[in-house]
Amino acid sequence: MTVAEVLRADAIILTHLHADHWDDAARNLVPRDMPIFTQDEADTAIVRKDGFTNVIALTEQGFVFKGVTIHKTIGQHGTDEMYKVAPLAELLGKTMGIVFQKPNYKTVYVAGDTVWNKEVEDAFTRYKPDAVILNTGYAKLTTFVDDSIIMGKEDVYRAYKFSPNAQIVSVHMDTVNHATLTKAELRRFIEEKHLDKQRALVPNDGQTYKF
Repeated sequence: MTVAEVLRADAIILTHLHADHWDDAARNLVPRDMPIFTQDEADTAIVRKDGFTNVIALTEQGFVFKGVTIHKTIGQHGTDEMYKVAPLAELLGKTMGIVFQKPNYKTVYVAGDTVWNKEVEDAFTRYKPDAVILNTGYAKLTTFVDDSIIMGKEDVYRAYKFSPNAQIVSVHMDTVNHATLTKAELRRFIEEKHLDKQRALVPNDGQTYKF
């Protein structure tokens, strides 16, 4: 997908400001008046300081944009143990997920950069999504820390079981150098677990789905 195609979007949602989500290229290429949604006023201030004029902080109560209600959900970019270490907690920072709702359309939950936790389960329970987008690259900060800072293949299985009517779409793999789970490995896992491939989806680069 080209930059021009990406910039045909109606808006941009920044779940957080880590460089693999909001980098110098984006700051230079995104039109200054593009609607941009952020997780809180702190991120909003940073994006506005970069010269963007239409920046909105989301809430769990929701914001209606072009007929779609966008809800903020809570994420956690690492384990509880990681967040007990102050420098690591500062590095990981805060993050959010997103739920899209529109009458007569399917509900979509984008979990974002988060591990599986109670807040994720609460989002499943509250919104009952028809489609769920999970960042499943099982990214690690260092080889000395076993735990991941986002979800992995076991979380795909967990989501598949937790929400038996939802399609689970796994993304954020084969992209950044600290992601340890590949699409090929996840597809093998889906085969081994005998998951329905119409529900457990691993898109190819550039592939799109309609729900």
